[in-house]
Amino acid sequence: QVQLVESGGGLVQAGVTLRLSCAASGTIFTMVGMGWYRQAPGKQRELVASLTSGGTTNYAETVKGRFTISRDNALRTVYLQMNSLKPEDTAVYYCNARGYHSSSTFSAFDAWGQGTQVTVSS
Repeated sequence: QVQLVESGGGLVQAGVTLRLSCAASGTIFTMVGMGWYRQAPGKQRELVASLTSGGTTNYAETVKGRFTISRDNALRTVYLQMNSLKPEDTAVYYCNARGYHSSSTFSAFDAWGQGTQVTVSS
Protein backbone atom coordinates (compact mmCIF):
# COMPACT_ATOMS: atom_id res chain seq x y z
CA GLN A 1 0.00 0.00 0.00
CA VAL A 2 1.05 3.56 -0.67
CA GLN A 3 -0.21 6.48 1.38
CA LEU A 4 -0.12 10.10 0.29
CA VAL A 5 -0.55 12.89 2.81
CA GLU A 6 -1.14 16.40 1.51
CA SER A 7 -0.73 19.63 3.41
CA GLY A 8 -0.52 23.36 2.80
CA GLY A 9 -3.99 24.30 1.64
CA GLY A 10 -5.99 27.13 3.09
CA LEU A 11 -8.02 30.28 2.58
CA VAL A 12 -6.03 33.09 1.02
CA GLN A 13 -6.54 36.30 -0.88
CA ALA A 14 -5.87 36.65 -4.57
CA GLY A 15 -2.29 37.34 -5.48
CA VAL A 16 -0.61 35.52 -2.64
CA THR A 17 1.50 32.37 -2.65
CA LEU A 18 0.80 28.93 -1.26
CA ARG A 19 2.90 25.80 -1.29
CA LEU A 20 1.31 22.39 -1.18
CA SER A 21 3.23 19.33 -0.04
CA CYS A 22 2.54 15.65 -0.58
CA ALA A 23 4.51 13.00 1.25
CA ALA A 24 4.44 9.41 0.05
CA SER A 25 4.97 6.44 2.30
CA GLY A 26 4.54 2.69 2.15
CA THR A 27 5.96 0.01 -0.06
CA ILE A 28 7.55 1.85 -2.95
CA PHE A 29 10.18 0.20 -5.12
CA THR A 30 10.26 2.95 -7.70
CA MET A 31 8.24 6.02 -8.44
CA VAL A 32 7.26 6.66 -12.05
CA GLY A 33 5.76 10.06 -11.48
CA MET A 34 3.85 12.32 -9.15
CA GLY A 35 1.40 15.05 -9.83
CA TRP A 36 -1.27 17.41 -8.62
CA TYR A 37 -4.86 17.47 -9.75
CA ARG A 38 -7.71 19.70 -8.69
CA GLN A 39 -11.46 19.58 -8.66
CA ALA A 40 -13.62 22.65 -8.35
CA PRO A 41 -17.31 22.41 -7.36
CA GLY A 42 -19.38 21.12 -10.25
CA LYS A 43 -16.35 20.44 -12.40
CA GLN A 44 -14.32 17.39 -13.33
CA ARG A 45 -10.97 16.67 -11.79
CA GLU A 46 -8.19 18.12 -13.93
CA LEU A 47 -4.44 17.83 -14.09
CA VAL A 48 -2.62 20.83 -12.65
CA ALA A 49 1.00 19.70 -12.89
CA SER A 50 2.98 16.49 -13.13
CA LEU A 51 6.58 15.46 -12.76
CA THR A 52 8.08 12.23 -14.01
CA SER A 53 10.96 10.38 -12.41
CA GLY A 54 13.12 11.64 -15.26
CA GLY A 55 12.32 15.22 -14.44
CA THR A 56 9.83 16.01 -17.19
CA THR A 57 7.15 18.46 -16.11
CA ASN A 58 3.73 19.14 -17.54
CA TYR A 59 1.41 21.99 -16.58
CA ALA A 60 -2.14 22.95 -17.29
CA GLU A 61 -2.27 26.03 -19.52
CA THR A 62 -4.15 27.93 -16.83
CA VAL A 63 -1.29 27.64 -14.34
CA LYS A 64 1.78 27.88 -16.58
CA GLY A 65 4.11 30.58 -15.36
CA ARG A 66 2.45 30.73 -11.94
CA PHE A 67 2.75 27.22 -10.50
CA THR A 68 5.88 25.11 -10.13
CA ILE A 69 6.05 21.43 -9.29
CA SER A 70 9.16 20.04 -7.64
CA ARG A 71 10.19 17.06 -5.56
CA ASP A 72 12.51 15.84 -2.86
CA ASN A 73 13.38 12.27 -3.75
CA ALA A 74 14.90 11.50 -0.38
CA LEU A 75 11.71 12.54 1.38
CA ARG A 76 9.45 11.08 -1.33
CA THR A 77 7.70 14.40 -1.32
CA VAL A 78 6.32 16.48 -4.13
CA TYR A 79 5.55 20.17 -3.85
CA LEU A 80 3.36 22.59 -5.73
CA GLN A 81 4.39 26.21 -5.44
CA MET A 82 1.41 28.35 -6.38
CA ASN A 83 2.16 32.00 -7.04
CA SER A 84 -0.22 34.79 -7.99
CA LEU A 85 -3.25 32.80 -6.94
CA LYS A 86 -6.56 33.65 -8.55
CA PRO A 87 -10.14 32.98 -7.41
CA GLU A 88 -10.46 30.48 -10.25
CA ASP A 89 -7.73 28.39 -8.62
CA THR A 90 -10.19 27.57 -5.85
CA ALA A 91 -10.56 23.80 -5.68
CA VAL A 92 -9.69 20.67 -3.76
CA TYR A 93 -6.16 19.73 -4.74
CA TYR A 94 -5.25 16.05 -4.91
CA CYS A 95 -1.84 14.46 -5.00
CA ASN A 96 -1.26 11.47 -7.27
CA ALA A 97 1.62 9.02 -7.38
CA ARG A 98 2.33 6.18 -9.81
CA GLY A 99 5.01 3.57 -9.49
CA TYR A 100 5.78 0.00 -8.53
CA HIS A 101 5.74 -1.81 -5.20
CA SER A 102 8.47 -4.19 -6.33
CA SER A 103 10.56 -5.15 -9.35
CA SER A 104 7.60 -7.06 -10.73
CA THR A 105 5.80 -5.37 -13.59
CA PHE A 106 2.58 -6.59 -12.00
CA SER A 107 3.10 -4.48 -8.90
CA ALA A 108 2.09 -1.13 -10.33
CA PHE A 109 0.25 1.31 -8.11
CA ASP A 110 -1.71 4.49 -8.72
CA ALA A 111 -2.33 6.25 -5.42
CA TRP A 112 -4.31 9.33 -4.46
CA GLY A 113 -4.24 11.59 -1.46
CA GLN A 114 -7.29 12.70 0.46
CA GLY A 115 -7.20 16.20 -0.97
CA THR A 116 -6.53 19.62 0.48
CA GLN A 117 -8.81 22.62 0.03
CA VAL A 118 -7.47 25.79 -1.54
CA THR A 119 -9.80 28.76 -1.48
CA VAL A 120 -8.79 32.05 -3.06
CA SER A 121 -10.89 35.10 -2.32
CA SER A 122 -10.98 38.16 -4.54
